[in-house]
Amino acid sequence: MVNLGDTFPNFKAETTVGTIQFHDWLENSWGILFSHPSDFTPVCTTELARVANLTPEFEKRGVKVIALSCDSVDSHAKWIKDIKSYAGRADEGFPYPIIADESRALAVQLGMLDPVERDKDGLPLTCRAVFIIGPEKTLRLSFLYPATTGRNFE
Repeated sequence: MVNLGDTFPNFKAETTVGTIQFHDWLENSWGILFSHPSDFTPVCTTELARVANLTPEFEKRGVKVIALSCDSVDSHAKWIKDIKSYAGRADEGFPYPIIADESRALAVQLGMLDPVERDKDGLPLTCRAVFIIGPEKTLRLSFLYPATTGRNFE
């Protein structure tokens, strides 16, 4: 669990853009790391599509965005087609990476596993978490929603 003001973990992760080391990827930017329970679900699709459409506004403000779920990179890559279609961006690249945390190690480290919601194999899903990380790599804000509660990114 990371508390406000703590240095955010410098994890290594497999993503839709390859392997990243979080602090190197973040550089000296602000960052938003948000999780979703599962790929190919209607609410998650609308959330990630909205964030995709808001990415230019985040970029203007020097903010990098990254998503996370316990699905594989292959699943994320296939799902991105649906997200882009819903967002009206079918002919564009996807504007931010999605982390594949299949082992749930990062989700455990960040305290973002839902205590109730499970996938088809009985494994816990990630909550709908939002972390805002400052350029000095400290946690500046966190929200944790149950997997069953959607978010509005407006």
